[in-house]
Amino acid sequence: MTGIDLSSLKKVGSKYEYRGKLWEPNKPVTSTSKTKKMMVLATKIVDGEKRAKIIHFGALGYGHNYSREAKKNYLKRSAGIRNKEGKLTKDDPWSANHWARKILWPASKPATGPRKTKPRDS
Repeated sequence: MTGIDLSSLKKVGSKYEYRGKLWEPNKPVTSTSKTKKMMVLATKIVDGEKRAKIIHFGALGYGHNYSREAKKNYLKRSAGIRNKEGKLTKDDPWSANHWARKILWPASKPATGPRKTKPRDS
């Protein structure tokens, strides 16, 4: 089984303490990774237990959602991405593809993102 049992984490208000940081489940924040834009403590039910896992997504340096045509192409291309078991990842909250489609390339919003993103100073 992967991920951590959400009920085993210390709860502080509506947030959970995990790896020394307070997280609101399924709410993306800026990534601590030098190569990714965002990260999220993603949750899903696995074998009847609500489990959580940190997912980093969005390649830093590349734009997102910057034109109608780019968005159309990205959403079409990423809709067919499959995991090792052959299942589509677009609806799996433990996949970076799911979060990139939902947060960086949302189908329901107009294309307004940057063409490029700047690297973070470390």
